Amino acid sequence: MKFRKRGGMAVMLQVLLVDDEPWVLEGLRTMVNWEEHGFQVCGEALDGPEALAKMQELRPELVVTDIHMPVISGLELIERSKRLFARPPKFVILSGYDDFNYALTAMRQRVAEYLLKPIDEDEFGAILDRLGLMIAEERELEQSKLRKQTLFKNNLLNRLIQGEDGLQLEQEAAVALQLGGEPELQCMLFDAGMDPQPLKQRVLSYFSKPADADRSFLDGSGRFGMILRTDEMPQPRIEEMGLAISSELSEIGSPAVIAVSRVGKGIRSIRELYLQTLETVKAKREKGKTGFFMLCHLPQPYSSEDVLKGKVELLLAAVLQGDPGSTGAVVEEVFGALASSQIGLETLRAFAANVELTLCRRIKKAGGDADAFMVRVQGNEGESNGISDYAALKPYLLKLCREASLLLAGLRRKNENNTIFQVIQYVDEEFRSKLKLQTLAKQFHMNPTYLGQVFKKETGKTFNDYLNEKRLEEAKRLLKRTSMKISDIALQVGYPNTDYFISKFKQSIGMLPSVYKSEFQHDGPQKVKGPRLAE
Repeated sequence: MKFRKRGGMAVMLQVLLVDDEPWVLEGLRTMVNWEEHGFQVCGEALDGPEALAKMQELRPELVVTDIHMPVISGLELIERSKRLFARPPKFVILSGYDDFNYALTAMRQRVAEYLLKPIDEDEFGAILDRLGLMIAEERELEQSKLRKQTLFKNNLLNRLIQGEDGLQLEQEAAVALQLGGEPELQCMLFDAGMDPQPLKQRVLSYFSKPADADRSFLDGSGRFGMILRTDEMPQPRIEEMGLAISSELSEIGSPAVIAVSRVGKGIRSIRELYLQTLETVKAKREKGKTGFFMLCHLPQPYSSEDVLKGKVELLLAAVLQGDPGSTGAVVEEVFGALASSQIGLETLRAFAANVELTLCRRIKKAGGDADAFMVRVQGNEGESNGISDYAALKPYLLKLCREASLLLAGLRRKNENNTIFQVIQYVDEEFRSKLKLQTLAKQFHMNPTYLGQVFKKETGKTFNDYLNEKRLEEAKRLLKRTSMKISDIALQVGYPNTDYFISKFKQSIGMLPSVYKSEFQHDGPQKVKGPRLAE
């Protein structure tokens, strides 16, 4: 007995018999040893319309049909099946007429075989063996093609969750993943402590559409995830399936953390949606919790990015006060708020690294040695990225902020008598206002010519060049990140005359502000690999 494999399981191929003579159907069903050749009769039809209905219902791999039938002939049945099915079955035509024109027409219809009645059993058996092999080869070729397409789609999705961007990637993903336009999306992430492939099979058994499998991925740590369209998968249905999957995994001894993100719009939201679920999964694992968690059910009025940015600013304000005691109190307050949130350890490390960067910039701006400062702070504790738990991160932040507070206080005292340093700081902070060298000289009780000479010696640029550079850098930032008009940006950065601003911008940057803005929007901003915190 011959069997064909489908999805790793041995199965019989299905055959539908079609003839307007019942006795012919009886003969075909009983005289041919179908099972010996790997087939089984799944149905019979007495005419073309009934055959089409049975084909839609039973989806046979092979149809054996008479060529002459009322209403719809055998050849018409073949033609209609081609229009009706993406993958029509193979056909064997039976005819009582040895007519070459019929055979020629049948060949044009790509009929697998054309036989005259009465059939020879051995010849028919050989045909079935050949067709069985042909169907198996075509199916394997199609499955291979599908596997390649799935790998391509999964690769696109992995590039998106890893933070890669670009117009070409977005266009390819929109077509391949059926995410054109700005559909509302959610990410669903599974962390079950089991092999990814068995987990994937269990999860996908709850989803019926092929597109759901196409929008699945394995992240860098082997967690299985999916991107869901809310118009195809409403939240009540997601919650129902999430709870069912969680229950099933617990029963087989693999309790999981399953997280569902908030709703985002379009392909560009995929990275952020993934990060939301990743933070939730890590936070729950660190606290020893398992189960199903939907972020829309958790109270979180602000994004983690907004929360962390606010904490960095709070710490910086405390450090700049110059009082190590009050700085320590603020660190305690900030760390307590972060530790009780949904924010995971990896994100807290990124937060500490951002605090380091912000403080080093301040120290460098004040004329201090930021590298030596970091070497001194990290002498015992090591760098923030290597800290492995909450308990070790807290004293490191405390030492970092206290040391920075003392150093910055000392640098401020040192620079109080350094007039040129105060001038540069004043320009850095007030470049948006109407500044002139003569006005600054008068304000700081200096000769204008001498101030210009010392300013260039200290900065390497003339006063006007330095001022224009500061203004144009701010203009570039506004062009990238806001929808402000060119005239409003010119005024915002210190150029009351828009034409003069455009001229200076083109002279320095090499293109008009409008071109710079449109090119940046066309290419898209370079995304940071990880949560973007305070600048």
